[in-house]
Amino acid sequence: MRDVMEAAAGILIAFLFYTLFRKISVSLSESLNFFTLAVILIGLMKGEMAGTFMGMACGLIVDSFSLGIFGIAGLANTLTGYLAGYISRKVNVIPFLRNLVFIGIMASLELAVWMGMSALIFGEGIHFGKGLIFLQPVFTAIVGSLLFLGIRKFKAKHEK
Repeated sequence: MRDVMEAAAGILIAFLFYTLFRKISVSLSESLNFFTLAVILIGLMKGEMAGTFMGMACGLIVDSFSLGIFGIAGLANTLTGYLAGYISRKVNVIPFLRNLVFIGIMASLELAVWMGMSALIFGEGIHFGKGLIFLQPVFTAIVGSLLFLGIRKFKAKHEK
């Protein structure tokens, strides 16, 4: 039950930050993907099954915001959540630099899968947001690694 509550809180926080940043600046919201960040963090902390379900939920929320085909972001985030959980169990991604690179790779994978499926299904150009969308994995990795470090320190402090 605790895992479900943490996932629900992650989705709610991602949703709130997405809508808040969208109101402040569309460019800012295009350069940081809050939903992918939530998916990767849950995958890292809880494993591949939790990452898969979190990816599905976040992806469908992202799809509900878009005017495109329902399910593209759902598939991309589901794959990302599963891989984040699976790979983090096989490879030590706890050190900050490794974590930064890992989250960057996972965010890049999610973006590449989403862009590839969108291009394949729509057959037209993708909105690149003045190129800011290509900075999305970098900003997501930086914010994600800092959040992961903060969460680990918070849990360590409160478990003593």
